[in-house]
Amino acid sequence: MKVLVFTSLYPNNVWPNHGVFIKERMTHFARLPGCGVTVVAPVPYYPPVKFGRRRLFSQVMRKEVKDGIEVYHPRYIMTPGVGMVFYGFLMFLSVLPMVKRIYREQGFDLIDAHYVYPDGFAAAMLGRALGIPVVISARGSDINLYRDMRVIRWFLSYALNRARRVIAVCQALKDAMVDLRIAEDKIAVISNGVDTAKFLPIPRKDARRELGLPMEKKIVLSVGGLIPRKGFHLLIKAMHLLTRKDERGNLLLVIAGEGPYRKQLEDLASSLNVKESVVFTGSIAHQELYRWYNAADVFCLASSREGWPNVIMESLACGTPVVATSVWGTPEIITSDEVGFLVEQNEHDIAGKITLALSKAWQRDVITNHAREHSWNSVAQRVMSVFEAASY
Repeated sequence: MKVLVFTSLYPNNVWPNHGVFIKERMTHFARLPGCGVTVVAPVPYYPPVKFGRRRLFSQVMRKEVKDGIEVYHPRYIMTPGVGMVFYGFLMFLSVLPMVKRIYREQGFDLIDAHYVYPDGFAAAMLGRALGIPVVISARGSDINLYRDMRVIRWFLSYALNRARRVIAVCQALKDAMVDLRIAEDKIAVISNGVDTAKFLPIPRKDARRELGLPMEKKIVLSVGGLIPRKGFHLLIKAMHLLTRKDERGNLLLVIAGEGPYRKQLEDLASSLNVKESVVFTGSIAHQELYRWYNAADVFCLASSREGWPNVIMESLACGTPVVATSVWGTPEIITSDEVGFLVEQNEHDIAGKITLALSKAWQRDVITNHAREHSWNSVAQRVMSVFEAASY
């Protein structure tokens, strides 16, 4: 089976960590017997100039090869801040000539779209233009955020109803799509996986030595883009509460990631007098993250919205317990106090559960075994079953 993956969420030469979970899923799918994948990952058009906060879009290569898969990056017209209702149409019109050419020269049996709007909407129109089936994967904010926007909600419904099959990364997303009047029997729940050959336990002291982290401190790690919904401000406030009881300065919060919210977070840490207890690492290559998970005593995710957070799976695969807000797919991962604790999204509950996690004697093998139940190989097999059903 030949599949065209269509999504703006795919790693590229400028943003190598962008949508890694999609790359992992479809790279493992491509390794199945008789399967082939080509990726079209459109990026917004920006003129080749060296100023403007969006200038990096112009530096994304037009074509590259990742893990043996051809990835095309056509440009599409996008007007930031206005005209969101047109994004799907503009994406469709912009990429149609390239997709037609790939279809003519290489052929493919199905379009596999990720993120419902605008990507899934554009893919639904591409499928209609070419007369081939479309499968759309919902990932999180594409449903739990956009469904409350009246006009965009219509586009969501159109795309999901036009798709032959739909994949939700957690049961909570499936329930939300059923509320949009999408037929329940066409929605499959297939979580993201984790590569246990890449994310695996190593001795904590070795990881800290390699990263130059202090051996004597208790380390809380969080990973993600520095944007408000990830809740890093709550972690910093929780650290403020914890350090008031930590007379020896034995706690360290490590935040791995980059984004537009960094300056505000640094200012918050300074204003709460926990600047010395919070480390911002900047962006970390995905293949290097396992060392950071292994160096930590506990991993914490304080998001207000998540679909199926891969960072939780990666931490568990490294044997590091998790404290995470009880939103969307997270309770479907943290199903037992043997692997972590669920919390409300406030600094007091987060601080309390971190304290509990740091005092608990965890069984690392129980944690890693829980993660191994979600391998990318098994995910790829289940995705193949959905594709086969969509092709009939």
